Amino acid sequence: MADETLFEFLHMEIVSHVYKEQQSSRGTMDNKDRAVCVSVLEGMGFRVGQGLIERLTRDSPSFKDELDIMKFICKDFWTKVFRRQVDNLRTNHQGTYVLQDNKFALLTQLSSGKQYLDQAPKYLAFSCGVVRGALSNLGLESVVTAEVSVMPSCKFQVVIQKL
Repeated sequence: MADETLFEFLHMEIVSHVYKEQQSSRGTMDNKDRAVCVSVLEGMGFRVGQGLIERLTRDSPSFKDELDIMKFICKDFWTKVFRRQVDNLRTNHQGTYVLQDNKFALLTQLSSGKQYLDQAPKYLAFSCGVVRGALSNLGLESVVTAEVSVMPSCKFQVVIQKL
């Protein structure tokens, strides 16, 4: 329990620090500055996701296909990182997956409902990076985006890049 709280607090402080650093260097924040902050947070998450997936798959057999990898992400990986499985996984079987988490751990402390809905994207950039980094280390290049309509529910869309 304590480690969960510490991780959530650290995550909030990292987000706050990245945004304050960007604002202090320019004085004000425009859309370009926000995009830089999201990129920095996503990059941090990418590296964390790479490291975590290495440790989690060290003793695992190799995956047979893309869907098998996504099931692993939704069950085992999500449980280790966010302490619960994804509530729903959907796919169009053409490389697009939607992972729905109805009580996303990094949003539950912020709000329930629509109160801080405009603040949600900056708290999801790191998580998008974590998922993208994990998939990258498993051999799948992807684009991961997140969408929130009602907090703390969140949908992550993963689009696998075909090479």
